[in-house]
Amino acid sequence: MVGEVNCHLYETYDTHYVGPGWRAGNGAVFDLSSNKLRPECWTSADAAGLPITPALVKYDEVESGEIDHAMRFTMATTQAAYQHPATHYASSNHDANEPPMGLRVRLKASFDTSSFTGESLVVLTALKKYGMFVADNGSDWFISGAEDTRWNDDDLDQLKTVSASNFEVIKVGKLYTDC
Repeated sequence: MVGEVNCHLYETYDTHYVGPGWRAGNGAVFDLSSNKLRPECWTSADAAGLPITPALVKYDEVESGEIDHAMRFTMATTQAAYQHPATHYASSNHDANEPPMGLRVRLKASFDTSSFTGESLVVLTALKKYGMFVADNGSDWFISGAEDTRWNDDDLDQLKTVSASNFEVIKVGKLYTDC
């Protein structure tokens, strides 16, 4: 939920109705007028401690032909570490070859997008400019989008042909491992 008067984003995890009200596993409040990070080792509705909503791919922005922000994506295996802007990790794996939460990657400028069309082309164009960051555990290289019945799944399936080798790490920061 977005509080438009106070410019705050309220996100919850594991939320379900328990009459006569709602119950959540956890929650986080983000001040959308600030770039301030959550305290170190604090999670949110995603494992990395980041707000989910601003980094979702939204149908209306894709329909307009431009996404003007980095996106969030998931990885099946991550390491027990994070780098800013993430503030939390959700792994016990100490393999330095696995990505930490907050790792930012970008689609290589040399990647040929000429065979892509529609929604997929808009996503790939933004990935070349803004990239995406590891925000949670889940399916490998899964980009998160806002739910919308207008998405064309056949068009988006084109993204499945882009391999991990087509991305480059663009931000390596200090790794935090003590939570």
